Amino acid sequence: MPALIFFDIDKTLTSSKQPLTPEMAALLGQLLERTNVAIISGGAFAQFREQIINQLPHGVCLERLYILPTSGAALYTYRDGMWKPVYEEHLTDAQTIKIKDAIETAIRETSVIDLSVPSFGDRIELRGAQVTLSALGQQAPIAEKEAWDPDASKKRILRDAIAPMLPEFDVKTGGSTSIDVTLQGVNKAYGVRKVGELCSFLISDMLYIGDALYPGGNDEVVKETGIRTHQVKDPEDTMRVIQEILVR
Repeated sequence: MPALIFFDIDKTLTSSKQPLTPEMAALLGQLLERTNVAIISGGAFAQFREQIINQLPHGVCLERLYILPTSGAALYTYRDGMWKPVYEEHLTDAQTIKIKDAIETAIRETSVIDLSVPSFGDRIELRGAQVTLSALGQQAPIAEKEAWDPDASKKRILRDAIAPMLPEFDVKTGGSTSIDVTLQGVNKAYGVRKVGELCSFLISDMLYIGDALYPGGNDEVVKETGIRTHQVKDPEDTMRVIQEILVR
């Protein structure tokens, strides 16, 4: 049993922006009885609370749960009955403006996003340590998001247009329709290393489970840490993997 198991969220634990299913929540609860769990994704902490924490079974051992919002730019742990940040990186106002301007330029120049169609909420979200472009808006329905870019080619076009304008930042594809921009080097690999360093876990004792560990995927970067990885297809596949771990 690994000492710490990392999970991505979208397409690994849940469908995009959706809460844990009762079945997945129950399995995570069982896993937390046996070992430590870290969850890392591009959303802000409030999104983790809604999607993950609030869905877990009553009485689950939250002290074993490590939450890494904004692609590893922050770490929250549960101590003394409260969620508290262990570290939290921040973009300056000037950096945030520069990133926002680059995203808006890329949207105009690529024409990948149809601006004549109203968005489902804000397309650009400022998350403190990260700026995220959601092509259809933050609240887009799952069906719309899955239909927009099934082969991820549109996200790659946007990423490749944004990245040259922001050489001092990391520009990564995120969820189904999103691009995440963070400080250079502040990414999921950074989060893996920080948890190990600050919470006394050896990377050799960790396992990372995600849907995008393939070349160019938004989980691939964790491989540079040397962490063991397991590629999954979707949340149903993840549940099978958790069940296998629990019976070992």
